[in-house]
Amino acid sequence: MVLVVVIIVLGMLGGLLSGLLGIGGGIIMVPLLLYVPPWFGCEPLSMKTVAGLTIVQGLASCLVGVWVHNKVDYVSFPLTIWMGSIIFITALVGGFGSQWVPESFLLIIFAGLAAVAGGLIFMGGRKENENPDIAKFTFSRFRAVQVAGSVGLLGGLVGQGGSFILIPLMTAYMRVPTRIAIGSNLAVVLLSSLAAFLGKAYGGQIDWNLAWLVVGAAIPAARVGAIFSHDVPVKRLRFGLGILIVIAAIRIGFTVAEL
Repeated sequence: MVLVVVIIVLGMLGGLLSGLLGIGGGIIMVPLLLYVPPWFGCEPLSMKTVAGLTIVQGLASCLVGVWVHNKVDYVSFPLTIWMGSIIFITALVGGFGSQWVPESFLLIIFAGLAAVAGGLIFMGGRKENENPDIAKFTFSRFRAVQVAGSVGLLGGLVGQGGSFILIPLMTAYMRVPTRIAIGSNLAVVLLSSLAAFLGKAYGGQIDWNLAWLVVGAAIPAARVGAIFSHDVPVKRLRFGLGILIVIAAIRIGFTVAEL
């Protein structure tokens, strides 16, 4: 019973962060699912179970987040198609090629990229329109391929989705307005999460008894987070993203130290 309550609360937290900040939530959910249950006297969850629950939470949260953000025209489907297709292909290549590259080396690079992305967020930049017009939004396809390709390849190599890095690269390098970056990133992550979900479901790597709890908690929380996101000033959204990226970089750093 205690584990059920813990899973529901963590699912709500992951969904809320996903809808609010436009991320999959895995970078936060993985350590929470690994370390929080034992604090309450529960048996530790295996990494296989955690990975399955995380992808279910991410898929459900992204689906709801995309729906809510699209209702206010903050999802660019051309951007989603370009970046989603590229990141899907390069992540597959990275995942396959990871067997030949030392994980510690890759994680150091990934942590460094997260630190740079965090710096880009906190540095701020140009003044943004709080309500960007999606009809007037354009982007560089060349830069979209660069960003999606590099993050997808590196993320596939180290087993990270990289959504927390995509948003600052989209806003700083691709010049995508923050609100459109958040909504579109959720759509991009939805595509990659769907692929991962199908693979894990087919391979029997999802504990469905716990997964339904995560879905039931994540869906309403993601909707609340996405709705609330529209009322939060862009500066505060960027600050929240920056904090999350720093946490992610620290977490990856601890992973490197344990190898």
